[in-house]
Amino acid sequence: MSLTALVDRYLMHLGVTRSEHTVRSYGADLRGLQTCLGDEELTTEGIRRYLRESAKTPETRARKLSSVRSLVKYLRAIGELTVDPTEPLEAPIRRKRLPKALSNGQANALLDSSKSGRSPLRDQALLELMYAAGLRASEVVGLNLSQINLTGRQIIVLGKGNKERVVLFGSTCGDVLREYIASERVGSDLALFTNPAGGRLTTRSIQNIVKKWAMNAGLDPSTSPHTLRHTFATHLLDGGADLKTVQQLLGHESLATTQIYTHVSVERLRDTVAKAHPKSQV
Repeated sequence: MSLTALVDRYLMHLGVTRSEHTVRSYGADLRGLQTCLGDEELTTEGIRRYLRESAKTPETRARKLSSVRSLVKYLRAIGELTVDPTEPLEAPIRRKRLPKALSNGQANALLDSSKSGRSPLRDQALLELMYAAGLRASEVVGLNLSQINLTGRQIIVLGKGNKERVVLFGSTCGDVLREYIASERVGSDLALFTNPAGGRLTTRSIQNIVKKWAMNAGLDPSTSPHTLRHTFATHLLDGGADLKTVQQLLGHESLATTQIYTHVSVERLRDTVAKAHPKSQV
């Protein structure tokens, strides 16, 4: 059976169990394979040539190789192939995108930007808390007054998987929170952060608040609650905090998740070596 017929048969099979979008995506990759190989037998070298000629980035190569592997798996299942020609091929290493973080100056500019809107104290308290404690937007949404200890400057947070953890915040954040609660917070609901009608804020509301304040401070409008969480972790590590402590404060299940932030320490180490070593030229 020709490669074209085999691909047609596989895509028809795929259409029964997978979404139209998935079939379309796999189809585009496998039609490209057909165009490249023509009526050639499906071999390791042929697939390697297809990937070399059609994939310009590691991400594209990994996706196309995945599509070809899915085809091969099907063909072996129905007896059209006895060996796997993709086995010798390795997917390219996908580099994790490093999280974006604000510099110290940018973080200060954000938090010190002019207060505006209907609830300026609430917005400032919300931003201070996310930067001071590294909270997720969903965690901020779910915060209740009863979870906050202003005297001890700590919060019991319910994170992913309904797991509790204790986070801490500084005196600046504590002062702003105290002022917001005393003079601007609306409603009798349990929620810490409420809208002008007294209801609990939504994740979208928090995203909009961060974006508005970022733009007021002249920062990238893509600045998000996640940016503040990244900034919290980055600044802690940059200041010398150990990885295990940062993992605990962020509520990461695995230390490997936290390790993505360690890249920020490289510049700090570089500066230290440059200043401290008599023959450093790094």
